[in-house]
Amino acid sequence: MTAPVRWTGALSSLGPEEIRALLARGQGGAEERALREQVASIVAEVRSKGDAALHDLARRLDRVSLESLEVPAAAVKAALERQPPALRRAMERSARNVASVHSAFRPQASRVEVEPGVVVERRPDPLGRVGVYAPGGRAAYPSSVLMGAIPARVAGVREVVLCSPPGPSGAPSDAVLAAAAVAGVDRVFALGGAGAIAAMAWGTESVPAVERIVGPGNAWVAEAKLQISSRVPIDSPAGPSELLVLLDRTADVEAVARELLAQAEHDPEAAVVAVALDPAVARRLLERVAALVPGAGRAEVIRPALASRGAVVTAGSLEEAIAFAERWAPEHLMLAVEDAAWVAARIRNAGTVFVGTSSSGAFGDYLTGANHVLPTAGAARAWSGLSTLDFVRWTTVQTVSRAGAASLAADTDVFATAEGLAAHAAAARAWRAA
Repeated sequence: MTAPVRWTGALSSLGPEEIRALLARGQGGAEERALREQVASIVAEVRSKGDAALHDLARRLDRVSLESLEVPAAAVKAALERQPPALRRAMERSARNVASVHSAFRPQASRVEVEPGVVVERRPDPLGRVGVYAPGGRAAYPSSVLMGAIPARVAGVREVVLCSPPGPSGAPSDAVLAAAAVAGVDRVFALGGAGAIAAMAWGTESVPAVERIVGPGNAWVAEAKLQISSRVPIDSPAGPSELLVLLDRTADVEAVARELLAQAEHDPEAAVVAVALDPAVARRLLERVAALVPGAGRAEVIRPALASRGAVVTAGSLEEAIAFAERWAPEHLMLAVEDAAWVAARIRNAGTVFVGTSSSGAFGDYLTGANHVLPTAGAARAWSGLSTLDFVRWTTVQTVSRAGAASLAADTDVFATAEGLAAHAAAARAWRAA
């Protein structure tokens, strides 16, 4: 049987080029340079022409003529009323759990008296307006609306704006609109792709400029977010979804195979990698993946993902597997190993960690309350998943009493004089006898 994945064998047997390709996850190349140029053109067009450019992009790319860029509030509410009761209950349960988790992790103010009479405080102030992007394209993702908007609400953001691509009706999908109602989104716009990101960054006649943009999207959205990030902060660099699984002889191989397919069905460029500590386990996993693919509902997406970015490899030890995980820095990491909690405590480079196969990535995507907007392509070495921290800015407050000023004056004078800042030195010296 032909292996359904691109890379197999021992990690130690992969050559330098194969390792680089396994780590790169599609970075660089002529296609990406062309994408960068096309996105830059769209961003410039929206910046200069505003609503007119957005209407033109909808006609050219979404093949719809929009009467209005904004979806009326009544239409958003009506979409929620049309939802099947089971889906509405699931959305509301997810919303409650996301709110519960993010409320518990809400940033807190802090205060320290550095020296007698010298107090420094730091407080989190909510942003005024944020933009949330929810994908449309191949599939609608109401869960992404909840993941972006609810933490913003929990953080105290004054206004939440949502952009999602229009369907044939000229509006985003009913499920996305319903999620916007559940999440308490203030304004919804039928805008997708790079144009939506540019509109939220620069503002147009209809779309207000925002103070941060969050949410997942395709390669066009991800590139647009990077291009506007010097003007408006974004959540994290993001690309196609990815999963890394570490598994040993104790693992439920069938469950691991299901997890690999679940992640691969997101995108033909999704990356799914399993590192087994036993060659026999790796062989069984390859067999189960190959057996499950033909019956998968999105096999046409899963096959190219496995063929281009999939791997089932072996490691000689748990230490080697952990070292590879840290180097790969996955968006999602599943630990299907004995004493998975101990391994989880050692992981530093991952967007989110699932401890054991019962902690399915599917639960994390929808209902655990943790956020599924996560860094990809190795960005987890420095970036974190979306949280309330993304929706505040920090204000530092310094209070120095007259006695504290007298205490600081002499050493400040010395510092300022050494740096050649005479006015600083004079300002400090004035307090020496206070």
